[in-house]
Amino acid sequence: MNRLFRIGDFCFRLDCPDTLALPANFAQFAVEQGTPDYTYTLTLTDALDAPCGDVIARRADLVVCAGPDGESRLLGIKGQRQPYALYRELPGARAEVQLDAHRIADLNFDPVFTSLFALERRLMERDALILHCAYVVDGEQAILFSAPSETGKSTQAGLWERYRGSRTVNGDRALLRRVAGRWTACGWPVCGTSEICHLGDTPIRAIVMLRQSKTNTVERLTGVAAFTPLFAQITVNRWNGAFVQRAITDLEDLMAAVPVYQLSCTISRQAVDCLAQALGLPDGRTMP
Repeated sequence: MNRLFRIGDFCFRLDCPDTLALPANFAQFAVEQGTPDYTYTLTLTDALDAPCGDVIARRADLVVCAGPDGESRLLGIKGQRQPYALYRELPGARAEVQLDAHRIADLNFDPVFTSLFALERRLMERDALILHCAYVVDGEQAILFSAPSETGKSTQAGLWERYRGSRTVNGDRALLRRVAGRWTACGWPVCGTSEICHLGDTPIRAIVMLRQSKTNTVERLTGVAAFTPLFAQITVNRWNGAFVQRAITDLEDLMAAVPVYQLSCTISRQAVDCLAQALGLPDGRTMP
């Protein structure tokens, strides 16, 4: 299989065995035409090579090494002892991915498959950020509900669908990038447990940090109060100083252009109405 994909404005070629089935969410990003910025070659193997270079990061499910041609990564899954793949960058805008032939079934999970390609590295080069959020379109603008897992992102997105007729593009992630000078939310091939994953580029109206509460209140966040929770929810290669600094610069630019709010909320229509009023949005559809 030799196919082109486009995520945001990053076009890449994937050369892999025809027997390898792509996750449905990832397959949505296939395109018929384009000039690839990068090429990934994926092969199956019974024994993964060792990563190249010096170890610069290590955790239970990931080992990162820095070599003369870029990064190498041994990729694992939390709770499993053996890595399932090796990612290795090569000269000339290329990378090879070795996949343990006995672990193909693991690729059914979106994060496992998408992690094969270190996409955040390529997208950061294009000043694009990956935000952990529920990406909702209300009217013609995006509202991004962000918070740590299990805080209620998908729940609030569902309330907006019910009471305002909004549409959820992705229940767990969004790619944020500048389009025609405006920060825009774009689709991403990982949607967590929400199972909601669609394509769509929408100018961002607001980013809303969620906090569970017994009452519904909205507060505009600025400066450190906005930066700290937002930075915690973007994908950052913390072992790479240049990556971190670029992410900080892009996040500061995002905050200067897009308002950030904190919604302390219940699971109710009142939470929807409270935020919509604070954002100055017109009334949504009337539902009981």
